[in-house]
Amino acid sequence: MRKIVFLFFAVTLIIGSAYAHVTDHSATETKSFQFVAHHETSHDTQLTSGQGALKFKVLYTRDHFPTEVVTAIDKAHGGFDVDRRDGKGETYFQLPGVGIIEISADLKTTRLIETPAALKDANAHYVTVWSTTDGMPYLSFPANDVGKIFTTTLDGKLVHTLEAPDAMTDFEHQAVNTYFSEGGAFVPTGVTHVDGMLYITTGYSDLDYILGAKLTSLDPLEASWYPLAFGGRGDEPGQFGTGHHITVPYGTNRLDASDRANAEIERYAPDGTYLETLPLIKGSFPCSIDYEAGYAVVACLYGPNKEKGAPLYILDGNNLVSTVMLKEELGVETFQHLHGAVIRKVDGKFYIIAQSWNPGDIIVLEQVM
Repeated sequence: MRKIVFLFFAVTLIIGSAYAHVTDHSATETKSFQFVAHHETSHDTQLTSGQGALKFKVLYTRDHFPTEVVTAIDKAHGGFDVDRRDGKGETYFQLPGVGIIEISADLKTTRLIETPAALKDANAHYVTVWSTTDGMPYLSFPANDVGKIFTTTLDGKLVHTLEAPDAMTDFEHQAVNTYFSEGGAFVPTGVTHVDGMLYITTGYSDLDYILGAKLTSLDPLEASWYPLAFGGRGDEPGQFGTGHHITVPYGTNRLDASDRANAEIERYAPDGTYLETLPLIKGSFPCSIDYEAGYAVVACLYGPNKEKGAPLYILDGNNLVSTVMLKEELGVETFQHLHGAVIRKVDGKFYIIAQSWNPGDIIVLEQVM
């Protein structure tokens, strides 16, 4: 039985525009770059977008990042994750031809991390920061173009590569076994970790299941495919139109996977048990979701009105409390399609780091207090 976090819509007139309100629902460092103060750029810092206490303005654009990032960002097709361990806060992402990139916890500096060639040349569709039971942190990257999951240390050392399942891999769903035995492609779109298990979304293929891979050794780090598989293509409870990004809200063991075509966030227990569905606004195509301090940000590929560009939805719990329109209201023309975003709270103020697709771009937004 489908469990849905119900949403109720009310349209409110705010400064001449309407919006829907939803309720109840030792490292090798190759480059260090100091962000330039935003007022030194020509972008209009008076423009704001959002509602209530969660209005945002542009703080940094691509020009505040290293030249290597600026050169490669047009072809970006990925997203971010944040190291939310106590005392941390760094944000990580990857660009083909550049490698792993770290944004400092205070958002002021960027570091390019020396990256192994196999990962540097691939497209990391997203990234997850996770730790083993002994507290060792790692980064895992789902490379959709080469069909591998790369895992590195925080300083970029490659410690494990999970190859595609083959015809002999035995999953608990026969549909998955048949898919791979018939030569179906492994196209990972997202990865996350809970208690020694990696969970991988596969929405860019006809498979569209979440697959499990279990850690079998910590030293050296090793993992192998596990029978666990759940989801699948469809519009029934817990199924996907396109299973895209997957994450674990910090401090929980709940899996949240963005269901792009169905405009939903599907939620599961670590054993694959379907928990509930968080529906979003139809036509929004949610690509990713990220949580911090009780809030979440959802990056959408489209909006209900495609001419206005894609929205960032900000949730307080399951309530949609603010919609940020980067193209229409902040004047950032490259943000026609959003692909990934994370939310940070620094010194009592919220910030959003977002990435667009086709064309790719990167931006940092600051809450207007």
